[in-house]
Amino acid sequence: MLYELFNHLGTFPGARLMTYISFRAIVAGGLALLITIWFGNYFINLLHRKHISETQRDEKTDPFNVAKKGVPTMGGIVIIVSILIPCLLLGDLSNIYLVLMILTTLILGAIGFADDYIKTFKKRKDGLNGWVKIVGQVILGLIVALTLRYSPDVVMNERVSSHIENNITVIDKSPDVKSTQTTIPFFKNHNFNYADIFSFLGSENKYRAGWIFFVFLVVFVVAAVSNGANLNDGMDGMCAGNSAIIGIALIVLSYVSSNFILADYFDVMYIPKSEELVVFLATFVGSLIGFLWFNGFPAQIFMGDTGSLTIGGIIGVSAVVIHKELLLPIICGVFLMESVSVILQTQVYKWNKRKGKHIRLWKRTPLHDHYRTSVEQVLKNDPTCRIVFKGSNKLQHESKIVLRFCIVTLLLVGFAILTLKIR
Repeated sequence: MLYELFNHLGTFPGARLMTYISFRAIVAGGLALLITIWFGNYFINLLHRKHISETQRDEKTDPFNVAKKGVPTMGGIVIIVSILIPCLLLGDLSNIYLVLMILTTLILGAIGFADDYIKTFKKRKDGLNGWVKIVGQVILGLIVALTLRYSPDVVMNERVSSHIENNITVIDKSPDVKSTQTTIPFFKNHNFNYADIFSFLGSENKYRAGWIFFVFLVVFVVAAVSNGANLNDGMDGMCAGNSAIIGIALIVLSYVSSNFILADYFDVMYIPKSEELVVFLATFVGSLIGFLWFNGFPAQIFMGDTGSLTIGGIIGVSAVVIHKELLLPIICGVFLMESVSVILQTQVYKWNKRKGKHIRLWKRTPLHDHYRTSVEQVLKNDPTCRIVFKGSNKLQHESKIVLRFCIVTLLLVGFAILTLKIR
C-alpha cells in the first residue's frame, strides 16, 4: 500500500526511499518486530483471560522442576500477523514472489491453526490427522512449483556480468529463461540442471522430465522443512531462535540472487524481481526476534503448529524461489538432525519390536529431548528397553540446549554462505 502510494508520488521528497530494497527491508523488519511485541502482549493477555492453553508437562514430570502447564499456545498467529502487515504496507503486491510467500504463510498458517484448534478446544491430543497435514503441504508444493513453471514473471539468467563504459554501468546477461537449474555447493560451476539427470530420454523429453522432477522436489522440500521445523519446536525459544538465524542467511542469499552485481561477483544465477523476497524475509526475521521476547525461557506463549509449520514452509519455499534448495541440508542442518532422529528411532524400535526386543537409538526424540532425559526416566516407563546411545549422565537444562542448537545453526548457515566462494 505505502509502496504503491510512494510510487505514485514520484518526485515528492523522500519518495525515492521506497525504491531502495535495503530501506524497505530494514523498515519492514523493524515494524514486524514492534508489531510482534505489541500484539504479542495483547494476545497473551487475551488467551489468559479466555483460559486458552495447551496441556504441557508440569513440574512433577520435568527433571528440572519447570512447570509449563497453562502456558498459552497458538502464538504462531502473532508471527503471521507480524509478517503480513509490514508486507502489505511496504511490499510490492504485484510481485509474483511476494504473492507466493504470502500464500505460503496463509495456507500453512491455516493448517497449523486447525491442528492447534483441535488440540486446544476439542481436547484431542493428536490434533489434525497427519494425512490432512501432508495433503495440505502437497497442495502448497504443487501451487509453488506450477507457478514457478508457468508464470511468465518467473525467469532467471544463468550468467550476468557488468562493466563500466563511459562512466556508465553496462549489464551483460544471458537471455531471460525458464529453467530447472539450481545452485549446487562446492563445485566450480555452481549451476546444475535437473533436466541433465534425464539426458537418456533425448534432448526434448529430458526437459519435460526435468520439470516433473522439479515439481516433486518442491513438494518434498515444502513438506520436509515444515515438518522439520515442527519437530524442532519443543523447547522455549528453540524453533524461533534457529529459524531467525536461518532467515538471516536466506536474506543474504536472496539479496545476492536479486542483485546483478553480486550475482556476477559470486557467479550465481540472477533471479530478476526476487528482491521482494528480501523484504518478506526481513519481516520474517523481525517477527521471530520479537516472538523470542515472549518465547524465550521461561516461555510466556508457545507458537504451536500455527507457527512452526508456517516457519518451515516459508524457509523451504524461499530457498526454492532463489534456486538454493540444495543448500537446505546445510542451512537447516538442525531441522534435518531432528527429523532423521525421529525417523531412525521409530524404524529401529518397530523393527526390533517384531523380534521381541525393545531397542532405542536415543533416550528420546526429537534429538533435543535426548539431552534432557535420563536413562532412569526411560527405564521407568520401559524396564526392558536397551538404549544404544546413552550419552552423558549429566542432564542439560533446556535453555543451554537451545543456545547450543542455535550456535550449531549459526555455524551451519555461515558455512552455507561460504560455499558460494568455496569451489
